[in-house]
Amino acid sequence: GVLAAVCPSPIIVQTDWHAQAEHGPTYELLGQDYEIDAFNYSVTGTLVTSGEVDTGVDIEIREGGPATGWQQTASVMYQDPDIFLGYTSTDGAVEASAGQPTVSVAVIMEKNPQIIMWNPEQFPGVERVADLPDDTPILTSWMATYLYWLINQGIVDASQVEESYEAGVSRFVAEDGAYGQQGYASNEPYIYEVETPEYGKAVQYELTHDMGYETYSQNYGVLPERIEEDRACLELLVPILQQGMVDYVTDGAETNAVIMDVNATYDDGFVYSEGNAEFGHTELGRLGLIGNGPDG
Repeated sequence: GVLAAVCPSPIIVQTDWHAQAEHGPTYELLGQDYEIDAFNYSVTGTLVTSGEVDTGVDIEIREGGPATGWQQTASVMYQDPDIFLGYTSTDGAVEASAGQPTVSVAVIMEKNPQIIMWNPEQFPGVERVADLPDDTPILTSWMATYLYWLINQGIVDASQVEESYEAGVSRFVAEDGAYGQQGYASNEPYIYEVETPEYGKAVQYELTHDMGYETYSQNYGVLPERIEEDRACLELLVPILQQGMVDYVTDGAETNAVIMDVNATYDDGFVYSEGNAEFGHTELGRLGLIGNGPDG
């Protein structure tokens, strides 16, 4: 295979969360011979490119989020230098740059899927976060770095912000969406309209990207020394990573089945339905979250 002589095997990829459609381009690279290690929250198989072509090395995909104690990916990479690629974001890379720098070698998402959403019945005609009433609470997690930019730009006021979001649906349901809440365009709209019958209707949202906060939420990052030490590998690997993005957006059904298998085998309490995966895949393409950038 094309990578056998220049790349390590397995190529270890540390993701940032449970397996979801947003991680589809990485799981797209996993051959049909994959094996799941539920104890270590990882899956390993032949690294393949379009048409199941064997690249000559294996790929190991590791789960993030709770599986890594909620650590930033850069922190996990520095604890285990065998990790070849890690999911990094613009925000996270800047935040960690002083002590744990990383270098992004490929962008997975052209647009950040981060949104602020609300019930349009509560705010008729409002299409932008900036047009929500000034006393509207904005519920985010404490890790939401984009929040400080929104405040600085005057899009929201610091007095509106509540950094207590924990991914549950109960408050949004109880208050009938009468406030702004963070989410992902490729996930939460489906959860609330389809999988939360006590709410069961569409949400209105605005992408932080469309507010002007144009950052990359998911990149493949490496430790800085790999740029030179593994240049020969990266020169061949990066186009394969990019092709995986194209292939997943074009047809994600088979890869979504792998994602469903991985989550079912891990059995760690994370609920992710086939319908949610299909919705996520569709929205990644429809909204241009994964797609060509203006520079190519």
